[in-house]
Amino acid sequence: MKIVVIGAGAWGTAVAMSAAAHPAGHGVTLWARDAVQAAAMQAARQNVRYLEGVPFPPSLCVASGDALQLCQHADLVVLGTPMAALRAWLTQLHTCRAPVVWLCKGFEAPAAGQASGWLGHEVCAQVAPALRAGVLSGPSFAVEVARGQPSALVAASSDAALRQLLVQAFHSSALRVYENPDVVGVEVGGAVKNVLAIATGLCDGLALGLNARAALITRGLAEITRLGLALGARVDTFMGLSGLGDLVLTCTGDLSRNRRVGLLLAQGMTLAQAVQSLGHVAEGVYSARTVAARAQALGVEMPLTQTVVDLLDGHIQAEAAVQRLMGRDPRGE
Repeated sequence: MKIVVIGAGAWGTAVAMSAAAHPAGHGVTLWARDAVQAAAMQAARQNVRYLEGVPFPPSLCVASGDALQLCQHADLVVLGTPMAALRAWLTQLHTCRAPVVWLCKGFEAPAAGQASGWLGHEVCAQVAPALRAGVLSGPSFAVEVARGQPSALVAASSDAALRQLLVQAFHSSALRVYENPDVVGVEVGGAVKNVLAIATGLCDGLALGLNARAALITRGLAEITRLGLALGARVDTFMGLSGLGDLVLTCTGDLSRNRRVGLLLAQGMTLAQAVQSLGHVAEGVYSARTVAARAQALGVEMPLTQTVVDLLDGHIQAEAAVQRLMGRDPRGE
């Protein structure tokens, strides 16, 4: 199978490496926007910027230049770009003969005059409705997938044949891939967990204890589920890899960039300082407001998410955020 991965960040690179190491012998090309970066990766046989010390499989090819031409000869195109770039890429690929899946998690930032942003599948329906499309998501840190450590992902699409194609492309002894037709649920789980990871990092950074962390994660899952059901998702999706699994990993793992933001804010850093210190994209910072806006438009209550938004916007400080949540009126679970 010929696979093209667009975007040479940490996650795009890791997915390309996993596919290139597959026993089926896929032909995998990792496309980088920057020709200098592409040449450097090809020469070093690793992505020094994002995954230093993890060597590429021998068969992985790195390219730059005309990405659309490259995609026309592929059997599968994987978009490893941030959410902000998804619309532009899907617009360019709307006539692509190969199916296209994306890795990004979040809601698109709303356009001027628009109340709230869209999920990836909604963006695709607007700009590339004829495209065979889906999403690859789940609990996964890029460096562990790149190293071939045991991981599991979800291949979500309304197209059963595409789900099976993703299993053929990525399922191996190191990476299990499960099919799920619930694209809405998979995307909501992936989008909201990043926001809740910031809240959990804040909790840990303030040394509130393990009880507080467990409560926050559990109530966070309730928020994810409420929003997902309002958008038409299946409730059982949130008990799976892209719901509970991704939430637990991102909220507790030391490799979580979003959790790290919360930890740094608890230490007194400004948001700008925290983001700059990461050196990577923390999607929760950019999607928190869009998640809250979509929930508000649907009349869905998400107090944890709204508190994170107010914290990121500088309306409240870390200690005040905790006091707000603990001071809410009692209610049934």
